[in-house]
Amino acid sequence: MALYGVVADIHGNSEALEAALAALERRGADRLLCLGDVVGYNADADRCAALLERRGALAIAGNHDLIALERLDFSRCSDKARHALKRTRRALAGATRDYLAALPAARAFEGGIVLVHGGVRDVQQYMVGAGHIRENAAYLRQDFPGARVCFFGHSHEQKVYRVQGERVEEAPMQERHALDRQALYFVNPGSVDASRKRGEKLAECAVFDSETWTLELLRLPYDAAATEAKSAASGYRLAPWAQSMHALVGRMHALVGRMHALVRRVLTTGRRRARAQ
Repeated sequence: MALYGVVADIHGNSEALEAALAALERRGADRLLCLGDVVGYNADADRCAALLERRGALAIAGNHDLIALERLDFSRCSDKARHALKRTRRALAGATRDYLAALPAARAFEGGIVLVHGGVRDVQQYMVGAGHIRENAAYLRQDFPGARVCFFGHSHEQKVYRVQGERVEEAPMQERHALDRQALYFVNPGSVDASRKRGEKLAECAVFDSETWTLELLRLPYDAAATEAKSAASGYRLAPWAQSMHALVGRMHALVGRMHALVRRVLTTGRRRARAQ
């Protein structure tokens, strides 16, 4: 049993990661868990991987890590993610590649704690509602019998879900949670990196005590301006004109798709009428 610090979705943001690690250390966390997406979006992928490795983090691979290694393609990426990951692929040091390549897809330990990135069977699935949690609870029971708490990331939102049979309850957002040992929990500690978030930029993480079965969710300030300036200067941000161009192309593709669907309906209707005559 231990006091675990839990981080996820770091995305190459060393300022946010350092703020999270300092807070977890102040709270006495003696083990560090990482739910993946060490890289992507920001410029300090190598430093973030080195910080995790130096602290002996028990880590898994996220979809951005796998895309950076070219084990996944860009088909489920936003334009911003695709642009940053192309830059990440070019910039990663060999030691960072080796570190990411050795990360497993999931981990289970201490008789019931499981780490995944997205869904239990899909690293790129966003678990954002009761239906997703119910589905993945079934997968979890099959793949990790005896699991009591599943930590997941990917959706960048702090969430605590309690599962009892087929019933899924989302816990109210609060800093501290006392967990029921008889239930199954899905916990998202939030995202260390806040570059995608609107409003105040805060690094999110969690502390989990596996002896008392208690959870603390943290939200911490960091030097977001420094992260943004560094990432923009290093080529990880799409220029405004490029964002507008991508949006225009997306709208054109959607319009062409609707036109094709309309033509198919017209042709189908015409053929049916011809047969009827």
